[in-house]
Formats: sequence, structure tokens, C-alpha cells
Amino acid sequence: MAQSELKTELNEDVSKLEALPTPDHNVGSPRHRGSVIALVVAVLAAGILIFGIRSRVKAEASLRTVTQQMAVPSVSVVLPKPTASAEEVVLPGNIQPYISSPIYARTDGYLKAWYFDIGAHVKKGQLLAAIQTPEVDEQLSQARSTLATAQANLELAQITRDRYQSLLSKHAVAQQDVDNAVGSYSANKAVVDADMANVRHFEALVSFEKVYAPFDSEVRRIAPRCRLPAFDCAI
Repeated sequence: MAQSELKTELNEDVSKLEALPTPDHNVGSPRHRGSVIALVVAVLAAGILIFGIRSRVKAEASLRTVTQQMAVPSVSVVLPKPTASAEEVVLPGNIQPYISSPIYARTDGYLKAWYFDIGAHVKKGQLLAAIQTPEVDEQLSQARSTLATAQANLELAQITRDRYQSLLSKHAVAQQDVDNAVGSYSANKAVVDADMANVRHFEALVSFEKVYAPFDSEVRRIAPRCRLPAFDCAI
């Protein structure tokens, strides 16, 4: 583009020179020819100078434009798009508990009721089942009756001992009779202690009629039996 403009300007200068009146050959002299050559050289120098300045100005303008464009940061924008769903692989398997602990009844009896089915989640201390223990209940009643009889005999032995000790101070009874009364009291007291221990034993068996969850768990299996129902609980 700059070269074409320079050629156009040179053509215009040449046209101007041609338009000048032709000097008279008679008048033409070496001095006149020298001035014409000097004028042509001056026009060429001016054209070259104008071309150089214009090229420099255009280069600076282009550099300024490029600099302004590079000063603006370029950002790549990516729009999120949903990806295709991954293919699912279904494999057979089962789940086993980390700890499995069977819970058995601690007394003989028959299963009366259970309150949680398989798969139920239970908390520690919740009632799992109730057991009927007719034999144990009967034995507890018998032990309480025996204890009551022994306590009555102990009270009678205590009264006899106190009476004989009072009569001994008055020399109304023999020392042997007093010793017999004291021995009878001690024997009856031992019988009462044994009967009380027997009652506590059967009361503990009766308390085992209720089966409680020992820890937070999930009921995995229920195996009721005739005498000893079992509950299989797993964490």
C-alpha cells in the first residue's frame, strides 16, 4: 500500500515537471539543465522522506493497536454439560453382621410372648420376650411358705430362750434347760437364714422370665423352643 502511494506521488511530480514549459534549446544552457536535475532530485528526496515518515507512523499505530489488544486478558469460558450416566454393575452378595451374639433365657419355662420380629432394631435394655415359668413360680411360693414357718419357729424359740434365761436368774430352771433353749433358738435362726437364701434364689429365677436386649442390635433370628427360647441378636 505504501509503495503504490509513493509511485502515485512520483508520477504526479513527473507530470508536473512535464507540464512545465519546454525550455528553449537556444536558451538551454548547462546551468538551466543543472537546475532541472536538482529539482528532480529534491522531489525524489521529499518523496522518500514522506514514505519513511508515513511508514513509521503506520508501524507505531499498528504497534499501539496490538499492545492494547494484548493488554486485555483472554479468558476461555467452558459451559458445564451433564455427562452420560455410568453403567451400573449389579453383583450378587449378602451382608453379615460384625458381631453376632445369641441370647438365651436363663430359666426353664415356656415362651409367653416376643415383642420384636426379625429385622427389628432394638436398644439396650428393651424387653425382648416374656417366659412363663409355672414350676419356678410354684417353687418360689413353697420357699416363701417354708420361710414363714421357720420364722414362726424362730420367734417361739426366742421367746423360750428369753423365758428360760429369766428363770435361771431365779434358780427356777436348770442350766441344761437354758442351754437347750439357746441352742434351739440358734438352730431355728440358721433355718430361717437358709430359707431366706432359697427364696432369693427363686426370686432371681422368676426375674429371668423377662429377656432384655444387652446392647443396641438388630434381631436376626428367633428360635422359640419348648423350654428355652433363644433370640439371636446381632450388632
